[in-house]
Amino acid sequence: MSEPDDCALGGRAISALLEAGCVAAGVCGVEPLVEARAVIERRRSAGLHDGMQFVYRNPQRSTDPRRAFPSARSAIVAAMPYSSGDSGAPEAASARVARYASQSHYAQLRGLLGKAAALLTDEGHRAVVLVDDNALVDRAMAVRAGLGWLGKNTNLLVPGTGSWVLIGSILTDADLPEAPWENRGGGCGGCERCLHDCPTGALVAPGVMDASKCLSWLLQTTGEFPRRHRRALGERIYGCDDCQEVCPAGNGQAVGNSGAEPDPGGWLPLEFLLGATDEELLDLVGAWYIPARDPRYVRRNALVVLGNSDAAHDAALMGLLSGWLRCGDDMLVEHAAWAARALGREDLLTAPEVAVNPVVVAEMARPHPDSVLSLAVTSEPRQTGR
Repeated sequence: MSEPDDCALGGRAISALLEAGCVAAGVCGVEPLVEARAVIERRRSAGLHDGMQFVYRNPQRSTDPRRAFPSARSAIVAAMPYSSGDSGAPEAASARVARYASQSHYAQLRGLLGKAAALLTDEGHRAVVLVDDNALVDRAMAVRAGLGWLGKNTNLLVPGTGSWVLIGSILTDADLPEAPWENRGGGCGGCERCLHDCPTGALVAPGVMDASKCLSWLLQTTGEFPRRHRRALGERIYGCDDCQEVCPAGNGQAVGNSGAEPDPGGWLPLEFLLGATDEELLDLVGAWYIPARDPRYVRRNALVVLGNSDAAHDAALMGLLSGWLRCGDDMLVEHAAWAARALGREDLLTAPEVAVNPVVVAEMARPHPDSVLSLAVTSEPRQTGR
C-alpha cells in the first residue's frame, strides 16, 4: 500500500520530467516482463538477433527489473525527444550519422532522470537510473508505463512524437501508485510504410526485425561488412533513420531539448574518417558502439560509404583510398578494393604493389559491386511472416 506522501512524490517526479522536456512519463510496476521475455527468446531461437547481445544476452535478467535493483517496488519511465530535423547534405563528401547519435542525447536523458531520482532520494528512498542499459528492456517498460505502443518498425511510438525519443527508467524502493501516461495512442493501424521502405527488407514482418539485414546493426558488427548490403548502406556511417522518417506517427515534428553538447554531427567528412589517427577518431566517435573499441571498423564502414559516393575524382580522397589499399590490414584492403571498383577506379588497383596483393586479386575475381546489388535485389523476396 502506498503512503500518501509517496502518491504525491510520484506526481512530483513526473511533473519534473515533463517540465524538463520529456514528452511522456509514467509510473508502473516492476513485475517481470513475461511477454517481452517470450518474444526475445523466440527471436533468439530463430536466429533473428544475428549474434546481437544487448538484452538478448540474458533475457531472464533484462526482462526482470528486480534483477537490476532487487529492492525495487516501482518504476518511473520517461521518453525524451531528440531532433528529427535534417541538417542538410554537406558540400564535401561525407557520411551520415543517425539523428539519435548526432548529440549527447543519452547523457542529457541520464541527467534529467538523475534529477527526478534525487526527489526520491531526498525523501529517504533509494533509486537507480537505467539509460541505454542492457539490464532492462526499456521499450517494454515504456509500454507498461503507457508511454506509447510498439510500432511495426519495432520502435516505441509516442503519440505526436513517434519514435524520435530516447527512453530511460528510474527503479526505486518507493511504493509509488501506478500512473500510466494518459495518451498512449492507438497503434499503427494498416500502415506498413516502414516495412516497405526499409532499404534491406530487415523488417520481415510487422514488429519483427531480422538483425542480419539491419544496417544499423551491421555497422556495429565485426568482420567484413556484408557485400549484399554495401550498396544499400549508401552514405550511412552510424545508425539508420529510414523506418522512422517514413513513419506518420511522428510527422517529423520531434524537437530535442537544447543544451546538449555536440557529439559527432549529423555528417562527418570522409576525409577525416579515413585520414584521422586512431586517437583522433575515437575522440570524436568514441561514444558509439564500436566492436572492441577498434577504430578499424569505423574505417571499414567509411570505405563502404566512399564506394557509394560521387568522389571518384576527389584527389584527397583517392589518395587516402590508395593508402588503405597498401595498409597491410586484409579487412581494410578488401573494403578499399571494393570501394575502388564501385567508384570505377580500377586504375588504383593496377599499381604493382597493389595488383599482386592476394586480397585485391580475390576482389577483382568477384562480380562487380553493381552486379552484386542486382543479384541481391532480384534473388531475395521479402518474407511476409515469421
